[in-house]
Amino acid sequence: MAIQKHIALLVQFLLVALVFDIANGYRLKLGFYQKTCPRAEAIVKRTTANYIYRAPSLAAALLRMQFHDCFVRGCDGSVLINSTRKNQAEKDGIPNLSLRGFQVIDAAKTAVEAACPGVVSCADILSLVARDAIHQIKGPYWRVPLGRRDGRVSIASESFTLPAPFANITQLKAQFVSKGLNVKDLAVLSGGHTIGISHCSTIATRLYNFTGKGDTDPSLDPRYVPELKRICFPTDTTTLLAMDPGSSKTFDEDYYSVVLKRRGLFQSDAALLNDKTTSAYVKLQAKSHGYTFFKDFQASMVKMGQIGVLTGKAGEIRRHCALIN
Repeated sequence: MAIQKHIALLVQFLLVALVFDIANGYRLKLGFYQKTCPRAEAIVKRTTANYIYRAPSLAAALLRMQFHDCFVRGCDGSVLINSTRKNQAEKDGIPNLSLRGFQVIDAAKTAVEAACPGVVSCADILSLVARDAIHQIKGPYWRVPLGRRDGRVSIASESFTLPAPFANITQLKAQFVSKGLNVKDLAVLSGGHTIGISHCSTIATRLYNFTGKGDTDPSLDPRYVPELKRICFPTDTTTLLAMDPGSSKTFDEDYYSVVLKRRGLFQSDAALLNDKTTSAYVKLQAKSHGYTFFKDFQASMVKMGQIGVLTGKAGEIRRHCALIN
C-alpha cells in the first residue's frame, strides 16, 4: 500500500509539473523592467490610450490578438511576425487573417525602443497593450507579470490549433486544459466576446446548412434566427455582426445573458450551456449582473498570459515586432 501511495503521489507531482511546464508563468514577475526600463509600462499605456481614444473598437481586436498569440506556441509574440518568401507566418494563417491592431503594437514598441533599446520584448508589449486597451474602455484592470522573451518561430498552419468558433464543449475543454487552463477559465475568457464583432460568414452554416440539409442549428433561439437571416445572406462574407448586440462596445457581463437566451453567435458560445461547470458560470453571471466577472476575468487573463512563455536566455528581444532579429 505504501508503494502504491508513493507512486500515486509521484504521478500527481508529474502532472502538476506538466501544467507548470505548459503555463510557465512562475518565471515572470511584476515590475520586471523596474531597473532596466522603468518607464516601459507608462509608455505602453500612453501609446495604447492614444489609439483606443480614437478607435475604441481596437480594444476587442487587441484582446483577441493576445488570445491568438498565447494559444499558439505560448505567449511569445509569434503572431506578430511577418511572413517571408520562405515561411508563411501565423498572422497569415486563415484563423488570423481578420486580426487587426498591429499598428498599436508597433507604435508601442517604437516608443519603448526609443527609451530603452533592446530591453522590452514584443510578447510583453502585447500583454500590456491588451490589458491597457480593455481598461481604457472601462473594463477590468489586471497586473501583468513581465519577463517574456520573443519567439523565433511562426508557422501559419499552427493557427489551426486555435479554439474554433464551431468547436463543441469537449473540444474546447481539451484545448484549454492542454494550455494549463481549466474549465472555469474557458467560461470566463469566453466573456471577452462581450465586446467586438464577427462576420456573417462565421455563422452562415449555423443559419442555413447546419447538418448539410438546409437546416438551422437547433441550439439557436428560433425567434432570433429570422432576425439574423435578415442581416446575413447565405453567401455574405462582408457584413459585420455584434458579438453582444446592444452592448458590444461595453465590457460587461451582458454576454452571459445573451448566451443564456441561446443567442450567442458562435457554436462555441452555445457550447457553454452543454457542460455543468460552464453552464453554471453563465447562469451565475447572467443572474447576478456579473457579480464576480471582472475579478474572474482578471485572474484568468493573468493565467493565460503565462502559457508557454519563454524566459531567461530563451528566444530573443526583437528590435521590430514583425521581424525576427
